[in-house]
Amino acid sequence: MKRFLRVALLIMRKDLTVEARSRELLLTTLFFAVSAVLVFAFGFVRDGRPVENAAAGILWIAIAFAGTLALGRTFERERYHDVLHALLLAPVDRPAIYVGKLLGILVLLGTVEIVVVPLVALLFQAPLLRQPLLIVTLLAFGTVGFAAVGTLFAAMLIRARSRDVLLPVLLYPLTIPVIIAGVRGTAALLQPEADIAMARAWIGMLGFFDVVFITLSLWTFEPVMTE
Repeated sequence: MKRFLRVALLIMRKDLTVEARSRELLLTTLFFAVSAVLVFAFGFVRDGRPVENAAAGILWIAIAFAGTLALGRTFERERYHDVLHALLLAPVDRPAIYVGKLLGILVLLGTVEIVVVPLVALLFQAPLLRQPLLIVTLLAFGTVGFAAVGTLFAAMLIRARSRDVLLPVLLYPLTIPVIIAGVRGTAALLQPEADIAMARAWIGMLGFFDVVFITLSLWTFEPVMTE
């Protein structure tokens, strides 16, 4: 177990070190997410008043779109100079490679959300920070579920020429339950009187999705990469 975690952390550190030097993926993903929120703000805010219940959906749409962009590039660097082939030949558990890539994506998306959440709260006059612990838990569980499936599909499509097109086609149908749960849970917290019980129920559902998606991804990652 220690070796598994050490390999996963090393891969995550490698990805974050490369990203810290170039900032290419972070800036691109952040720019895309902020642009999406701004476009929706022009469409859904009229006379200084946002459309009712729009903030929750727009927040999760921005996260999903930004996550798709990041996931489409998560294995891109490994394609050059046969780095991915070297990783697969290394005497390590292959699911540890998956976990390391997943952790790197989660750090990236978490950084994007730190910017996007206050922006949505400001533009749509939404009290997103009224229940900080619940909103952070909701975002964390939803992001993990989305990224868990996305990382697996990104690895599966790395050799496909049309991977940028196929990734959202495969990803969105499976992650719709995660996005819906995230939207409904966020909407419950944005009501005039926050519905804490309902938000916790949606958080519990997201936790269930996370367990299922991560378990299936760990189970299928090695055969997917072997083929």
